[in-house]
Amino acid sequence: MSEQKYIPLEELDIYILAREIGEIVWNTVDEWEYFPKITVEKQWTEAADSIAANISEGYGRFHFKDKRNFYFNSRGSLSETKTWATKAKNRKLLSEADYSSLYEKLKKLHLGLNNHIKALPLK
Repeated sequence: MSEQKYIPLEELDIYILAREIGEIVWNTVDEWEYFPKITVEKQWTEAADSIAANISEGYGRFHFKDKRNFYFNSRGSLSETKTWATKAKNRKLLSEADYSSLYEKLKKLHLGLNNHIKALPLK
């Protein structure tokens, strides 16, 4: 069995992309009017920020089961972020171009997160 190479959290591709997505969402909603801010912005921002936060927390755990659970939570937040992005687009809060760009990043992160979870030892 080969040893896994240590990669610092700050260099982990899924963490970098998750942080980038959080900043994209933050910068998008920061420009919104009052009503969208109190209805969509809060939940979308929390979901997007939670992706990187859960990756970070899972990364810091010792047991693989704990790591996996936090990565699963991150994947759930990623799915919620996709839902809020779709809602923002449908409500004309997000342009089609911005939506497409963000959605591609979310799809890439989803695949990377799944691969990261699969690579964890089962014990």
